[in-house]
Amino acid sequence: MATVRKRLLPSGKTVWQADYRDGAGKRRSKQFVLKKEADAFLVGARGEVAKGVHVAESASITIAQAAKAWIKRAEAEGLERSTRASYEQHVDIHIVPRIGATKLSKITVPFVQEFADDLGKDLSRAMVKKVIGSLSGIFTEALRTGKAAQNPVAAVKIKISKRDTARAEMPTKAELRAILNATPEKNKPFIWTAAFTGLRASELRGLIWDDVDLNGKLLHVRRRADPYNVIGKPKSEAGTRDVPLSPSVVIILTEWKKMCPKGKLDLVFPNGAGNVESHANLLNRVFWPIQVAAGVSVKTDELDDDGNPIFDAKYSLHALRHAAAALWIEQNATPKRIQMLMGHSSIQMTYDTYGYLFDAREDDQAAIAAIEERLLAS
Repeated sequence: MATVRKRLLPSGKTVWQADYRDGAGKRRSKQFVLKKEADAFLVGARGEVAKGVHVAESASITIAQAAKAWIKRAEAEGLERSTRASYEQHVDIHIVPRIGATKLSKITVPFVQEFADDLGKDLSRAMVKKVIGSLSGIFTEALRTGKAAQNPVAAVKIKISKRDTARAEMPTKAELRAILNATPEKNKPFIWTAAFTGLRASELRGLIWDDVDLNGKLLHVRRRADPYNVIGKPKSEAGTRDVPLSPSVVIILTEWKKMCPKGKLDLVFPNGAGNVESHANLLNRVFWPIQVAAGVSVKTDELDDDGNPIFDAKYSLHALRHAAAALWIEQNATPKRIQMLMGHSSIQMTYDTYGYLFDAREDDQAAIAAIEERLLAS
């Protein structure tokens, strides 16, 4: 039977003790300074017991223990190595050092909010959002195994203002033209395909010839190579898609297929041995030198042996993906179409990334419509 009673401790201190039985019928108790606190706890505990979700504080595990179980679950479910590595960084660097010793039963919504605010002193809001997402994942796993009664993290939302969101970095038309013109013949298949299809670098690295329909002028995105050069499925269900090929890219790939290094995976853009090419090599040996040759670069603080300034490339490979999206938007592709072509998991992601480009296009169209109206009305 659940009761609240007054107790005099050997120390002489008076407390109010809530006594009850958990879902397994085991007697539990918790002490409070005020009777109203004990009453409130008992009401909540009885409700949780009735729902089958109650976890007594004495039986609760710590954040560190729960995090270890969450990572183990990620491994068992076969999550990509890079994804697990990201989770482990959140846990090892940001979560466990700060709150690892705290029991799950002690975590409240205000506690999580304070934790997020504390993270925000050292991290960007985007990174805080990722870390809080991992903390929520820890609680979700604890709920699944009966180690937590609720997920207090779910009520904490980390909002990222549009003012804090940097626009996607991409080359201008002039810069893109210079990059394409400066690309050596041996690198043209990769660079031109990237610039005109908008595929992620990981998708290009994992592309196989069976997924290239030169007659139908389509690329079938069905796989990707992770940072460890392991071939797997696209990042999300939306990542599986078909992307059209431009006439010039069809010609380039047709010729490239004849001389492409052969390997067991039959990759379109392999290394010299026919295996998965690393992202670092594509940057260091291909894309960055091309940008410098094209004059699409920035001056560094370093000088060469002759005292001349050394230049670095201006953009990452992802900039070519953004450039492709911008070209499609300029040709009046709808937001939904851009979402599909880019393989975004949601239309919101498309708007968050390229909304300003759609706004600019719509403003231009409104302006030209107004000009036409005034002209014909006169």
